[in-house]
Amino acid sequence: MAYEVKEVSTKRDLYRFVRFPDRLNRGCTQYVPALHADQIRSLTRVSTLSYCRRKMWLVLEDRRVVGRICGMINPRYNERYGTRRARFGWFDTIDDIEVARLLLGTAEAWAKAEGMDEIHGPLYYNTLGKQGMLTEGFGHIPPFNCLYNHPYYNELVTGLGYEKECDWIQYRLEVENGLPDKTWRVAKLVQEKYPLRVGSIDALKKDPEQVRRFFRAYSDSFERTVHNFVPFTDEEIEEEARATMPYASDKVSSILLDDKGEIAAFGICFPSISKALQKARGRLFPFGWFHLLRAMKDFETTDLMINGATPEWQDKGISALYYVEMARKAREAGMKWAITNPQIESNSAVNIWNAYQREPYMRRRCYIKKIN
Repeated sequence: MAYEVKEVSTKRDLYRFVRFPDRLNRGCTQYVPALHADQIRSLTRVSTLSYCRRKMWLVLEDRRVVGRICGMINPRYNERYGTRRARFGWFDTIDDIEVARLLLGTAEAWAKAEGMDEIHGPLYYNTLGKQGMLTEGFGHIPPFNCLYNHPYYNELVTGLGYEKECDWIQYRLEVENGLPDKTWRVAKLVQEKYPLRVGSIDALKKDPEQVRRFFRAYSDSFERTVHNFVPFTDEEIEEEARATMPYASDKVSSILLDDKGEIAAFGICFPSISKALQKARGRLFPFGWFHLLRAMKDFETTDLMINGATPEWQDKGISALYYVEMARKAREAGMKWAITNPQIESNSAVNIWNAYQREPYMRRRCYIKKIN
């Protein structure tokens, strides 16, 4: 049976594009379905599309979807890093090299026609979305903001000439063992040296301007440390605030304020909602919302979402302060496990987890290929 490439051009095509991974991963106990409405919004209505270009394609076999891919070009990224790179994302396929060749080849041809000379992925338009192809940890359930894929994906992309650009790694921390002694000592020294105090996430959420300041601090804190990072626009900050702040609370998260009340550092955790999303099966209604609300009250496993310090407070050891505060809250909330957010393996900050009782959880890879 011959395969056919079809560009996504209708609402029906879009729905098939969004729902394909659910069918592909049916029976996979590790796969976490994204909410379909969120996916459609990401593909059609996010503010990032005001400056990014993107196209989507399906591969069909006798009108049945067997693969999907999205090609993207972020001009702000290329200007910042002096590159001519396209991105691919939303890459899913059956275990067939010809389907993968059609998907990636179509994205490559489009990128080349747009003047690009490289393509890398899987990535999102910017640093806010899911990225990185899973290469280790296939037996684990990923956090809700991370991709899951079958092992054969890696064999397909490397077989088509893609090479490693970078890896992100994640750990699972055993919370009951507490913090290393060194962290407590550093926290005490930092507290004596700097006029810092613990702020309230719940109070911050009630003040829209404070929320904006938080996300600007978040953007600034990662400008020097996150691979492929592009500073957020004001519109992206507003969208991310609406999407993530409802999940944040003082229950397990912490922010530090300086003597002027400005945000100095932060450690934000969310209760794991991955199993709730599995039960929701991509839909909030009729019962998906119920599973999510229940998950938001269960802190046994949490996802360490964003941790950092603003540029003027980096390299001063103040992370120890919010780790101490978060450890105290973790005990009170009954937390047993914490899953770290993906961190680039070349960033020395990832070494902080070496002092903790931890185990490898997942490894993700960004692949790259020259197309000119």
